[in-house]
Amino acid sequence: MSVLFRRDQLNPTLTTPWMSRTGGRVRANQAMRHSVVWGAMHLRADLISLMPIDVFRDVDGVAVQQQKPAVLVSPWEVADSQPMSIGEWMYSTQMALDGHGNNVGIVHSRDGFGLPAMIEPVDPEAVSYRVKGSRIVEYRINGTVEKPENIWHERQHTIAGFPVGLSPITNAALALSSGMSAQQFALDWFEGGAVPKAILKNVEKKLDKAEAQAAKESFKATIQNGDVWTAGKDWEYNPIAAKASETSFIEQMQYTDVELCRFFGVPADLVDVATTNASAVTYASISQRNLQLMVLNLGGAVKRREDALTRLAVGGRYVKLNRSAVLAMDDKMRAELFKVQIDARMLTPDQARLIEDRPPLTEADYQQFDRLFGARTPNQPQTAGSSL
Repeated sequence: MSVLFRRDQLNPTLTTPWMSRTGGRVRANQAMRHSVVWGAMHLRADLISLMPIDVFRDVDGVAVQQQKPAVLVSPWEVADSQPMSIGEWMYSTQMALDGHGNNVGIVHSRDGFGLPAMIEPVDPEAVSYRVKGSRIVEYRINGTVEKPENIWHERQHTIAGFPVGLSPITNAALALSSGMSAQQFALDWFEGGAVPKAILKNVEKKLDKAEAQAAKESFKATIQNGDVWTAGKDWEYNPIAAKASETSFIEQMQYTDVELCRFFGVPADLVDVATTNASAVTYASISQRNLQLMVLNLGGAVKRREDALTRLAVGGRYVKLNRSAVLAMDDKMRAELFKVQIDARMLTPDQARLIEDRPPLTEADYQQFDRLFGARTPNQPQTAGSSL
C-alpha cells in the first residue's frame, strides 16, 4: 500500500476549519466571513427542515396522500426513549450536505419491506471511501469497514466520474482552478503548505518509486486542469482536512462575503450581508421574496432530497416536501388567495378552512351568514357557502 501524500507533514493545528495556514487563529474579518458561510448553511438547513414531509401514491392520475413510514417520523434515537425527530434529522443531514457534499448514515434496522427503518447520521469527516473506477466499493467510518448495503448516502455538488459529493467551496475551487490566480491553489490544495485536501491510497498493491512518481505526476496534471483523476484499480478517498483547505482557499482568493453567499446559493441580504444599491432588488411582498428563494436557490436541493427520501417509501409511493410551508403570506394576502380560488371553483370554503386549521362550516354558521349578508337563493344548495 502506498500513500501519495505524506501525512507526517500535516500540522495538527490545521485540522479544524477555523485555523489559518500559519497555525494561528483567523483574523476578525476572516471569522466574519466564516460566519457568513455558517449563516448560509444554517438558513438552507433551517428552511428545508421546516418543510413537512408527505408521502403520496398516484391513483388514476390523482395524488393520494399515504401514511408515512416510521423512518420519516423519527429516523433515529440518540438514546433510549430519546427519539430524533425528522425535522432535526433533516436539519443535521442538510448541514452535512451543504458543508461536505455528503450525507452518510448507518442503517441499523429495516422494516418488513426491507427498507431502512433506523438511520444514524454520521459525521462526514469520519467517513472514507474506497473507489473502483467511478463506483464506491467500500465505506469506512472511523476506520471500521461498513458494507455499502448498510449505508445511507446522499450526495450534493457532484461531478461526472467522481462518486463522492463535494462541498460548495470545494466544487467552486475545482471549477475555478483553470483560472489564472486559482491555478496555484489547485497545487496547494493537494500538496502545497503541507495541507493536502485528501489522501489517495492505492489499496490494491504497493507501488515502487517509479510507479508512485508517475501516478503523482498524472494526478497533478489532471487536478491542475480542474478535472477528476482516476488511476489503478482501487483508490481510497479520505477527506482528512477538507475544511482547513477550504479556509485557506477563501483566505488566498480573498473572496467577499457576497461571493461566499453565491457559492452556497443564498441571497446575501438574507444572511445580513450588505449589498450595493445597484444590485439590490425590491420585492412587492415577503411572498415574492420567499418564492424567489424557493425556486432559484432551494429548488434543486429540495428535489434531490425528495428523490433520495423516496427510496424510503414502499414501491409506487413517492415523497414530497411541502414547499408551501415556507412560502409564508400575511393574513390579508392569504385571504385574498383563498377568495380567488373559491370564486374560480378551485377550492371549497371547507378546504380553505382546513388549510387554516379550522373546522368545516356548520349549518349554524351558514344561518349567521344569511343574517349578516342576506339569505341564500332558493336554488342554492343548503350545504354550500360562499364565505369563509
